[in-house]
Amino acid sequence: MNLWQNYIRPNTLSEAMDAFAQAPRPLAPIAGGTDLLLDLEQGRHSPIQTLIDVTSIAELTLLELRGDELFIGAAVPVNRIVHNPLAAQHTQALVEACDLIAGPQVRNVATLGGNVAHALPAADGTIALLALNAEAEIASVPIAGRVAAERRIETKRVSFKDLFLRPGKSSLQHGEELIVGFYVPIQKTLMVAKTFRVSSCFKRIMRPQGVALPILNCAVWLERENNVIKDLRIAVGPGAGTPFRATRAEDTLRGQTLNETTFESALAALLAQAQFRTSARRASADYRQHIVSGLFKDVIESAWERAG
Repeated sequence: MNLWQNYIRPNTLSEAMDAFAQAPRPLAPIAGGTDLLLDLEQGRHSPIQTLIDVTSIAELTLLELRGDELFIGAAVPVNRIVHNPLAAQHTQALVEACDLIAGPQVRNVATLGGNVAHALPAADGTIALLALNAEAEIASVPIAGRVAAERRIETKRVSFKDLFLRPGKSSLQHGEELIVGFYVPIQKTLMVAKTFRVSSCFKRIMRPQGVALPILNCAVWLERENNVIKDLRIAVGPGAGTPFRATRAEDTLRGQTLNETTFESALAALLAQAQFRTSARRASADYRQHIVSGLFKDVIESAWERAG
């Protein structure tokens, strides 16, 4: 039995959205396919009539500076991010996260857009992007413009946290909206006196056997001014049913020096806010709550030292 009946490979975003409007349904976009094809084969995804391959759309494969932001196209393979100098300079947490996704062969085809669209609360790329305060660019065709002669594409930028509804469910309108890419704000210049610096870090705990999935992961973006945390963002997965920002821990550390006392206060705030989940194949909620202390300390100390 075929997993799909129609395969379309548009060359432009306009052609892709034409396909979204006209192709036989149900339909789904595909890039690397490392999640989608397995889900189809194993019956975890509803049947698909049409696959729309977005890997030939130039805009979705760009990785470039745009003003004070780094743009990463949704169809950029994660291994390209790992080896890209701009990503290494401005989004170190994302580079570290992408370098841990599956194995080398998978990283050569798996895309950042697919990692995010799968909407898992501990997806490595997703957790890193959340800490980096990314926004997603979404393309759609408004209902009034779905007649071919009147069709026009609308794009909007969406706060990253608003992309997720529950485990495995994004806020994207299935078969109608497409992730174009992600905008990550960057610190292009330092103050004249060079009294503050920005850094980020991502690490995870995983089982050692084979291509391991994360038991727990954590990303921190930190802005340090002399010996004080001027600002920071902390993301932990899976800290809730959707990708989780530890905002209470952030509030505890903002304006403080990182030391044992402030770390313990931040950890208590994180544990009070997080809702760790039990996974039969990975770990219990109690185990995750037990091990988060060491992971959180390791990540935030690394970010602190990098910004020093």
